[in-house]
Amino acid sequence: MLRLDPHLGTQGAMRDQAAALSTAAPQLAPDEVQGLVKRLYGLDVGVRALAGERDQNCALESADGARYVFKISNPSERVELVDFQIAAIEHIARTSPGQPVPRVVRMLDGRARDTVELAGGIQTTVRMLTYLDGIQIRETPRTVAQRVAMGQGLAALNLALQGFTHPAAAHDLLWNVSAAHRLTVQLDSLVEGPRRVLAQSFMARFVDHVLPRLASLRAQVIHNDYHLYNVLVAPHDPSRITGIIDFGDMLHAPLVGEVATAAAFHMAGCADPFEGPAQFVRAYQSVVPLTEPEQEIVADLMATRHLITALISEWRALRYPENRDYIMRHNPAAWQALSQMADLSRHEARDRLLTPTPTETPP
Repeated sequence: MLRLDPHLGTQGAMRDQAAALSTAAPQLAPDEVQGLVKRLYGLDVGVRALAGERDQNCALESADGARYVFKISNPSERVELVDFQIAAIEHIARTSPGQPVPRVVRMLDGRARDTVELAGGIQTTVRMLTYLDGIQIRETPRTVAQRVAMGQGLAALNLALQGFTHPAAAHDLLWNVSAAHRLTVQLDSLVEGPRRVLAQSFMARFVDHVLPRLASLRAQVIHNDYHLYNVLVAPHDPSRITGIIDFGDMLHAPLVGEVATAAAFHMAGCADPFEGPAQFVRAYQSVVPLTEPEQEIVADLMATRHLITALISEWRALRYPENRDYIMRHNPAAWQALSQMADLSRHEARDRLLTPTPTETPP
């Protein structure tokens, strides 16, 4: 498991991550994408832009109706990280072929990726995946059945990734909830006031109560970004998962961080902000039970995910106002969730997350 000293080297790590996040995404024109796809894959396609924060993503459709996703990596993305993502997707396809994840599409010469030159001589990596049908869960009403499907679906994905290793799996990532202490330097960039105080209190909770426990917990390669934008469902059956996408934040980290990160996105939409996360976590545990030490900190890590979302998005939006809407899409919910958890002790939050209400039955 990647472990970082909470006091040494954090400024350097922040600078490295800032450089990666501060590099603008490629902006190839549709005809340039068509030319690349024709040359590398032998396909004539129509091109439609897809949302992305770091990469340029394009939906493609060929004359026979086959659809694909063409990914043009951020120039700062190391090739070994692209290889890591490709290897993970192919591992899942081999070990758990029923998992609703995209498949890697090979080029005419059999390669899974290629390096291309952008304007100004900058090089980047391109690759293609199959297109998964479905709509993002964020576009559908939240239901108990949907949360159960998501919790059990993430557990199944984690089981499929068990035992998978790759040299790049232990890479540094600001979105690693288990290394939130590296963002302590960002607290001073917040405007003086209640939000800064709120963020400082949750950072202290993480450093004091969570960080010392992480090294003893089970860890593996995790998706690390399993939320309402990255899970697809059938349009007429929003509790049936048809796709899990965007493996760009994947890394080797404590498994409980995966559960907490995913659960954090279920706090909105219910009168009781713990109702959705509790349903999700219980569904996950019906497939992969959390250990007692993991249960002790899962609610802390749920709050920590909201903390890093708030800090990273505030920082990114200031630097890239042209992409502000996309960058800040989770920011209001993150601050709201932290406010909702602020008056609860660690143990109260844990119990609210893990204890079924009298009217509920476990999945």
